[in-house]
Amino acid sequence: MPQSVKKNAEERMDKAIQSLKRDLLTLRAGRATPALLDRVHVEYYGASTPLNQLANINTPDSRTLLIQPWDKSSLADIERAIQKSDLGLTPANDGATIRLSIPPLTEERRIELVKTTKKYGEEAKVAIRNIRRDANDDIKKLEKTDISEDESRRHQDDIQKTTDKFIAEVDKVLAAKEKEIMEV
Repeated sequence: MPQSVKKNAEERMDKAIQSLKRDLLTLRAGRATPALLDRVHVEYYGASTPLNQLANINTPDSRTLLIQPWDKSSLADIERAIQKSDLGLTPANDGATIRLSIPPLTEERRIELVKTTKKYGEEAKVAIRNIRRDANDDIKKLEKTDISEDESRRHQDDIQKTTDKFIAEVDKVLAAKEKEIMEV
């Protein structure tokens, strides 16, 4: 029973890391990637729809994103959604497609992106700590019925070691993203 609690906690912590990596992909690091637009939602026929469900998103070169909507009537809505987003990019509409030119990052923008990266990292760490708390609570409940106090303590120590491992993984992911952002 305690093994299933630890396994569940480890799986949830791994999902927190994967979520962090997905969030970091949406940050612009000077290169064009379709993942930059993952958070852009378009008001389409009264429903908020992710941009990647309304259009093809390509990268013809390292500094350009090309958006080709499947429904040409949604072009203006897509353009409006990109302008409202916090990407800081200005779309160029040619009547059939939208081009987004990714300018080189300034030093100020790089520092701002590093702060945002650290915020995402802190959110991931909080999620991991909450998972640890939940797992420890489950172990303490088992202590009342199924396991001894010593076993409970041993399992809680294992959960703490797992937590430390995943916190270190968050720090490693953040360091790699920060290096990528600060690279000129």
